[in-house]
Amino acid sequence: MEDPPEHPGQEPAPAPLQIPRGPRGEEPSASLVRARHGLAERAAGAALPHLGGLPVPPEAARGNIENMVGWAQVPVGLAGPLLLEGTHGRRDVLVPLATTEGALVASTSRGMGLVRGAGGVRARVTRDELSQHPVLVYEDIEGALDAAEAARGSLERFQGLVSTITTHGRLVRVEPEVLGRRLVLRLVFTTGDAIGINMAAHGAELCCADLAGRTGAVERHVHGQDVEKRANARALIEGRGRSVVAEATVPRQVLAERARTSPEAMVRVMRTYAAGFAQLGTQNWTIQSANTLAALFLACGQDVAYVTECATGLLDLDVTGEGDLQATLTLPSLLLGSVGGGSGQGTAQEALQIMGCAGPGKATTLAEIAAGTVLAGDLSLLAAFASHEFVAAHESLGRNRPQP
Repeated sequence: MEDPPEHPGQEPAPAPLQIPRGPRGEEPSASLVRARHGLAERAAGAALPHLGGLPVPPEAARGNIENMVGWAQVPVGLAGPLLLEGTHGRRDVLVPLATTEGALVASTSRGMGLVRGAGGVRARVTRDELSQHPVLVYEDIEGALDAAEAARGSLERFQGLVSTITTHGRLVRVEPEVLGRRLVLRLVFTTGDAIGINMAAHGAELCCADLAGRTGAVERHVHGQDVEKRANARALIEGRGRSVVAEATVPRQVLAERARTSPEAMVRVMRTYAAGFAQLGTQNWTIQSANTLAALFLACGQDVAYVTECATGLLDLDVTGEGDLQATLTLPSLLLGSVGGGSGQGTAQEALQIMGCAGPGKATTLAEIAAGTVLAGDLSLLAAFASHEFVAAHESLGRNRPQP
């Protein structure tokens, strides 16, 4: 479990963490970087030497890379502050984003400012489980049907097999699906604070091999229905990893003053997006979730390839009875962790520390911050589309004008 808020029941709006900013033509400068680094260290409650440039020993990457030659350098910016009301309380968060796309951090920060006036973003994890989908092949459909029945009665047996390889994860459901003479063996795990992919794959191999031996399968494939790191319907309908919902309200006056648009204009743009999404057949009904999540994942040592699944989601806009903009976001497949993978060392660990999400018991908060950041970024970009300022903003922030 994550640590509870320091003062349960007392959640006044915290004073914002002000990010030092300078004239646009002077960005970035050494002095501003130092000032922001100091702010990040105060937010983390610890020194952040690697974000400041201290090299990481090559040995720290053992198990993460082969034929290593060095480290990739991607600039990290602070978006925020994001006022987040999550499972474990309400607080301001500085969100580190690693990107080379000019305007992304500025736009995300603007979105965080837009939602702040009405209480920030509210986010909750609604489901926390990871599925695997090995496939077994039989001589005919009767064999597949018999195997499905055997699988339904094998939960305790399979749980015993999984318990031999992990103390953090657990098999919680077995859901066989007959596909012609094949059986999709959907196995659902809990994984603690890690993504848990390697554990789940190992567990799936054990269960698949056991069922194949008992039911006379002629073939078995541990990644038979391979949902890994690809857009797919299961990611939207069933979800994998942590499923998160988030919502925010943007007052009409705030939109007019800061984004030069209106709730009605943004709803109209979203309606056209929806028509386009329907024609495309996409599972991603957000504006730029992949953009935001990739930058967050890269900063925090997550497996960036999972963005193809994680970006799956739904953004819904409406106008309230008071005339304000109401926005809700569903991200059903956030595959991320506060432990394991590349999250435990170097700049990744420090980025997680800035958000208070490093180590055990922090994955729920990390997922809620991710959803809040995506929502803020989507609202800012959609507002730029509605006001026809998108191209001018990118030109102004220098994305199309690289320095020699």
